[in-house]
Amino acid sequence: MAALPGGLRQPGCCCQVGNYTLELMVIYLVELNLNMINLNVLGFEVDTVNSVQFSNHTGYAHWKGQVLNSDELHELYEGLKLNKVNRYDYVLTGYTRDTSFLAMVVDIVQELKQQNSNLVYVCDPVMGDKWNGEGSMYVPKDLLPVYRDKVVPVADIITPNQFEAELLTGRKIYTEKDALEVMDMLHAMGPETVVITSSDLQAPLGNDYLIALGSHRKTKADGTRITQRIRMESPKVDAVFVGTGDLFAAMLLAWTHKHPNNFKVACEKTVSAMQHVLQRTIKSAKAQAGEGNKPNSAQLELRMVQSKKDIENPEIIVKATVL
Repeated sequence: MAALPGGLRQPGCCCQVGNYTLELMVIYLVELNLNMINLNVLGFEVDTVNSVQFSNHTGYAHWKGQVLNSDELHELYEGLKLNKVNRYDYVLTGYTRDTSFLAMVVDIVQELKQQNSNLVYVCDPVMGDKWNGEGSMYVPKDLLPVYRDKVVPVADIITPNQFEAELLTGRKIYTEKDALEVMDMLHAMGPETVVITSSDLQAPLGNDYLIALGSHRKTKADGTRITQRIRMESPKVDAVFVGTGDLFAAMLLAWTHKHPNNFKVACEKTVSAMQHVLQRTIKSAKAQAGEGNKPNSAQLELRMVQSKKDIENPEIIVKATVL
């Protein structure tokens, strides 16, 4: 899962976000309140259109609800066009299980980029993760060629985990050198910014830390390219959280917007905010579960409201190393 530490994505919403003249469309199967809160506290106004309507996130044993299909997404987007409110500066996409829906997202992104050549498309290519060293897809396999051949080439920022980066490039990652070369391959496919949000690489700080790697490529006025690469080591948390991928993508978008010329700081604030949320969540969950008991899904719901100050102005507790 594209998260720090790993966790499942949540299903739920399609959001339009405004910050003064800044507009962001989120076509994102994510729990509605999660990114609303994240973006609200960072100064964004949020209008929402549901892409799924679920009783609860899919980390629970049971859930009920409806999923938006590509025709319904197209109809909603046409409504925005008719009202001439379909100009955006950012698009953010995440979990989906339907190839036609994903292809419709690409069509929408391409149309929006025609209207605004400076639009930034942030893609979390949610496909699967590794458990005990073995990778497994938790979406239909026919999504992979759509992501690889259609989605990633139009994306500006992508946030795969290690397994997803391997799927997209067809290359395994065994060392940090491998990971850097895989990120170069992803750059060559289109995105200027690549963050491998979690990996099973050995962390210099030890086995209790999780490594994430980032790479940002800039093209100078004279046509030359400069690439900055960083490593981040975050303390592991012994729990499976739902929504960490959503949180990472939203935070990275917000902080790269606020620090457009400082990729290192944007990533440090993203990962530090996540650590504050996760540490607060696990502390609360353990207290609710009681000593010796394993917290359940309800107790492990991310403590977003309680973490407002940490999301809005995170103390940097995870420092990035420039490679």
